[in-house]
Formats: sequence, C-alpha cells, structure tokens
Amino acid sequence: MAVVSLQKGQKVDLTKSNPGISKVLVGLGWDTNKYDGGQDFDLDTSIFLLDATGKVKGPEDFVFYNNTAGGNGSVVHTGDNLTGAGEGDDEQVKVAIKDVPAHIEKIAFTVTIHDAEARNQNFGMVSNAFIRIVNEDTNEELIRYDLGEDFSIETAIVVGELYRHNGEWKFNAIGSGYQGGLASLCNDFGLQVG
Repeated sequence: MAVVSLQKGQKVDLTKSNPGISKVLVGLGWDTNKYDGGQDFDLDTSIFLLDATGKVKGPEDFVFYNNTAGGNGSVVHTGDNLTGAGEGDDEQVKVAIKDVPAHIEKIAFTVTIHDAEARNQNFGMVSNAFIRIVNEDTNEELIRYDLGEDFSIETAIVVGELYRHNGEWKFNAIGSGYQGGLASLCNDFGLQVG
C-alpha cells in the first residue's frame, strides 16, 4: 500500500483503512539550518493526551522526555534526541491505539525548541520537519506529513494529531506554529506553567 502524503489541514483515516492495526510508531524528524549563533539546537517532542474539551486532565496526560509514558502506558515517548543529527526519525512515540483510555479523544504531537528564546532560535532555522505514522507490527509507513518551510519566528509547532471519530482513529496534519515555546502549548492545553 502506498504511503498517504498529506498537506497542512488534511485528515486521513488510520484504523478504517488498516483494519486490525493496534500499535503505531509516530516518528518525528527535522534538520537545523546553519546559523552563526554558536548554540546547539535541541528540539523536543511533547505529546498532549486531550479529552473532549481539548484539554489534558492533568500532568499525567502530558508525555515528554521527563514523563515518557501516559494514557495508562498506551503512549510512550522513546527518549530525547539532543542533536537531531542523522537521517530518519529524530524522536519516536509508540501508541497502542486500542489501549488508549476512553476519555482521551485526541493525541496531539508537538515539537518545541528547547531554550529557544535564550538561544535566539526559531523554526525559521529548521527544515525538512516531518511526522510519519508507521504500523509497528509490519514496519510499514502509512501516513507522512512534511511540514515545509512555512515558519519563521515560531518556537513551538503542533505538528499533527491522532483523534477518535465514530469509533475509528484518524490523523490530522495540523502544522500550526506558536510563539512562547512549550509553556504556551502547555497553557493552551490546560496545564498551568510559569
């Protein structure tokens, strides 16, 4: 089966067209452009497990490098990549879609630049960013969304989301940029941070 390549704003079915799929690997990747700020880039994937109101229930529904599992273990961040060097996925998230607790309607995948303001970095300096959904059992890439070069001053991006619709899981290619980094995303998703 061919990989479904999405544009910003497109939605595609995941479970209906892949019956029996139970585990997916969500790979996120990026490259950083050369710049003369003298600082390394550290991009981080964070996952927000959202209820019907579009908010997290609490800190346990916020998955990131310091809290690598959520949703009763159904969503697992495989670890922080501090450099983003090399080809392929820079960070990965495993989702056991059949085990996601019923109150979770959406799983939002975000990427932020660590210490972006202090290091004077933004997503205008990042290229080749993507998210892909892989059937973990067969290693077959099912869905891919390449973000393009639409960003300039943003320090956080909601890349995409898995969401429930009529008992099935779908994927939405979002690609929305934010200023204010991870704190801004946390506040939007119902976590109060400084």
